Amino acid sequence: MFDKVLIANRGEIAVRINRACQELGISTVAIHSEADAESMHVRIADESVCIGPNAVNKSYLNTHSIIAACEITGAQAVHPGYGFLSENASFSKMLEDHKLIFIGPNHSHINAMGDKIQAKKMMKEFGVPTVPGSDKAIESEKDAINISKDIGYPVLIKASAGGGGRGMKVVNDEKELKQSLPIIKQEALSFFGNDSVYIEKFIDSPRHIEVQVICDSHGNFLHLHERDCSVQRRNQKVLEEALAPGIENEKKDELFQICVGAMKKMQYLGLGTLEFLYENGEFYFMEMNTRLQVEHPITEMLTRIDLVREQICVAHGEKIFTNQENIKPLGHSIECRINAENSSDFKPSAGTIGLFHPPAGNGIRLDTFIYSGYKVPHYYDNLLAKLIATGRTRNHAIKRALRSLNEMVIDGIDTNIDLHKKILSSEEFKKGSVSINWLENNIASL
Repeated sequence: MFDKVLIANRGEIAVRINRACQELGISTVAIHSEADAESMHVRIADESVCIGPNAVNKSYLNTHSIIAACEITGAQAVHPGYGFLSENASFSKMLEDHKLIFIGPNHSHINAMGDKIQAKKMMKEFGVPTVPGSDKAIESEKDAINISKDIGYPVLIKASAGGGGRGMKVVNDEKELKQSLPIIKQEALSFFGNDSVYIEKFIDSPRHIEVQVICDSHGNFLHLHERDCSVQRRNQKVLEEALAPGIENEKKDELFQICVGAMKKMQYLGLGTLEFLYENGEFYFMEMNTRLQVEHPITEMLTRIDLVREQICVAHGEKIFTNQENIKPLGHSIECRINAENSSDFKPSAGTIGLFHPPAGNGIRLDTFIYSGYKVPHYYDNLLAKLIATGRTRNHAIKRALRSLNEMVIDGIDTNIDLHKKILSSEEFKKGSVSINWLENNIASL
């Protein structure tokens, strides 16, 4: 096993990775910006290195400083968490060139899945159902018009290097297409450094279903069932659950086999998530995330498998400790993303946390990095914590989540705890099967 791992991230995911490493007997190195010097991940790691000022491009995205930190501390491997450099093929290759291990898939797979056009084309060849649309980048306005006519309006313009809900727009006719195409190309260039876009059929009210996979170098390609991530605001996930309610098991099993088959054909290595739109009984591939997901804890709670531990072991060349027959989900799990933002207007909040009282009790897990007296900076993502409630049934998990939210206290800043209470108390949510538009359309009434 590795002797020392550098954690190239911050916040709750850096704390999560640190715990997995230390349970494996691995020493840890936390990197941090000047603003994060007092963050929990820095306090609990065996060593820490300040790699730059507050701006992410000068700290958490500073690849040269991260590699220098590895060399200074003697770290053998780097765990990127999610976000930042977790799906950066160039960084993965750079580590390889410096004889360091990237705890994630091969850089060629990161590169292939990072280009949404290439990913969609590859998955289609592997027999994975995809959304009708262009199979290459849009080269001209004329191409965009012809493709949109072929598949029928409304259509969705998407950045090929995009993600996180950025670089996309629904257009309803040719006039709107002509107006929106240059805007989305410019947005794609600004956010992702690549103005390549493609067009696909807009599916009006789908659900967002994703399949977790893990693969090793010994020929084991496993799925860990699915998650439902349909509760979203502006294409950003707010609440996730596993398993997905209201979908026939036969339909799910068929999808799992398709996903596992695709991973075998790719000879994929490591942890990954295939994301799908689901509408009228059909699944449509959107993208594959070649990294650990924010919502991985709900899968862990149902399967009793430590995904971060397995991710590290696979990167070290070991076998996955179990087989498909032993992965049997038990109960239901819900994750609430607790953000530093106002529940009404969603304005981000920063400042010093006064009293912090975490919820507890049977079936409750809280992944966080905050503590009483911690100063929440305004430079980064506003995720403070992930509350995971697991119960025997979906209804049981909902009640546990509500009870835990009522116990939770974070004084001194605004949070979206009240929004989660309203979501979980909604009769529509309780029935299951809400679409990705549901929260956006019902925020006012909630």
